[in-house]
Amino acid sequence: MIDRTAKKHTVTIRETDKQEIKKEIISWIKTIVAAVILALCVTQFVIVNAKVPTGSMMDNIMPDDRIVAFRLSYLLDNPERFDIVVFRAPDDRSVLYVKRVIGLPGETVDIRGGKVYIDDADVPLDDSFVREPPLERDEGPFYVPEDHYFMMGDNRNTSLDARYWVNKYVPKKDLLGKVLFRYFPDIKNLMDM
Repeated sequence: MIDRTAKKHTVTIRETDKQEIKKEIISWIKTIVAAVILALCVTQFVIVNAKVPTGSMMDNIMPDDRIVAFRLSYLLDNPERFDIVVFRAPDDRSVLYVKRVIGLPGETVDIRGGKVYIDDADVPLDDSFVREPPLERDEGPFYVPEDHYFMMGDNRNTSLDARYWVNKYVPKKDLLGKVLFRYFPDIKNLMDM
């Protein structure tokens, strides 16, 4: 009888172990599913995780850098001049671009001798973030419609930006977010550039 009781006790422990293992597996599955749902919600509604496709923002942002932009930046506020933003390309909405806001709604952007002027100003914009002297050419004027923005890359001499697009202006609805920082290949704050 002792053997039978011991055997029953062993079976009971094994059943309990199986139940505990099953509970643990279900707990892990719930945790993983919750994490995936949370990650999807964050990337759909809070941040944009993007890979920079070209050298148009060199030397501040390099090709293949990975950046994070904040989707909620322009929910209650408008972009400001010099913000670096991620947006849908006006000529191919399936492509994401990273450029700098230069012209605001209702403004006229004129490029004279490679320098950017807003609304016939006598003094060009401070573009100290541009690393090399711009080519001395004249382009424009570009009349920015309401609720649209004129974008340019920091690498002005090679950037294929609003100056060359068929649809020159980016509607506010296509702005996906303000760039916060680069996280690959290293971490760099891009908000104050």
